[in-house]
Amino acid sequence: MMLSKKIALIAVSVTISWVLAAPVALAGKPKELKVAINTTKGTIVVKLYNQTPKTRDNFVKLVKQHFYDSTLFHRVIKTFMIQGGDPQSKHAKDGAMLGNGDVGYTVPAEFVPGLYHKKGALATAREGDDVNPTKASSGCQFYIVQGKVFTDAELDMYEQRMNMGQKQKIFTDIIMQPQYAAMKQKFMQYQNDNNIDSLRALSQKFQPLIDSAYNKMDHFKFTPEQRKAYTTVGGAPHLDGNYTVFGEVIEGLDIVDQIADTPVGAGDRPLSDVRVISMKIVK
Repeated sequence: MMLSKKIALIAVSVTISWVLAAPVALAGKPKELKVAINTTKGTIVVKLYNQTPKTRDNFVKLVKQHFYDSTLFHRVIKTFMIQGGDPQSKHAKDGAMLGNGDVGYTVPAEFVPGLYHKKGALATAREGDDVNPTKASSGCQFYIVQGKVFTDAELDMYEQRMNMGQKQKIFTDIIMQPQYAAMKQKFMQYQNDNNIDSLRALSQKFQPLIDSAYNKMDHFKFTPEQRKAYTTVGGAPHLDGNYTVFGEVIEGLDIVDQIADTPVGAGDRPLSDVRVISMKIVK
């Protein structure tokens, strides 16, 4: 709890200042809600971030409606994540393909710096960019990250790949401009012919323009906190900035590991059902 830093000169003033300041401090920093996910493998407790209010409130609403009770963790990928929340999974037959169930609406993406896909992160599933360019979240499906531990060298390479993607986009934006129509035709022809040397030479002609635009942009870079998490507890860094992270596991990471270890069949569905018995808000 954050209290007033003013130092009163007499005891009475100290008492009054504390009494007045305490309610304000409490009101200014809402308590994070916690949800117990009771499964057939054990209980996972998650806390929900206040920085993602739309996603948090939607999840809490569904929990209170007992929406998730009896749903399955229908998609499990070891060293990656466990996914649940499909309402069609409640009475699904063995081997049925799952993952298309929803509640008929989406939730706007809430990407917050500092909320990332470390092990235990709770995040929302969503449809792909081709049909969902705003990266809006599923109204009900979620996943919990198991992930894996990365080396600093691996994270360095990932940063380079992400930043190279920025440069490629800059080049595409430039060559689509009307004044470069002839260059665009050559580029397309070289692509069709798989003429790598000519493609590289053509790209080099635009390098000064590419570098100028690139140097004005914010580049992808892991924070020290992210690096520490991904090189110690692990996670799934390639998901950062693409899916809304709205909470994290505070109890039961071992249960997440147990679920992730479950043998799976087609569609990454566990061969033996892993069911959410119930979810409830806890203190």
